Amino acid sequence: MDSNVSVEKISSNTDIGAIRIAEEVVSTIAGLAAVEVEGVAAMSGSLTAGLTEILGRKNLSKGVKVEVGDTETAIEAFIVVEYGFPIPVVAKAVQNQVKSAVETMTGLNVTAVNIHVVGVSMKKGKVEEESAEK
Repeated sequence: MDSNVSVEKISSNTDIGAIRIAEEVVSTIAGLAAVEVEGVAAMSGSLTAGLTEILGRKNLSKGVKVEVGDTETAIEAFIVVEYGFPIPVVAKAVQNQVKSAVETMTGLNVTAVNIHVVGVSMKKGKVEEESAEK
């Protein structure tokens, strides 16, 4: 198991044992849900996320930060919006999609989905293609 992945906060006990969901799992679900929204060109990650991708390890939770408790989570998503799409509409759609996906797949109550629009792209996928070329 990766030592950087925290599993202690997201857990529940059943009659036959404990269920633990890693924070990385919540981040990945949120990131995948966000990029499915029309108008989202890419997720914006940190420098370390970019280096990870260059080294060949795709980071599916790029551009997502989560804070978790025993039964709830708060999510921050950093997105790049495609030019021509109304930013408030795209951001609201991302909030709804992420909240629904995380609650459905994990059973955690999502208390907040904060969206940070950090850029505008002329074409969907262009940001991803440019970072892959570097």
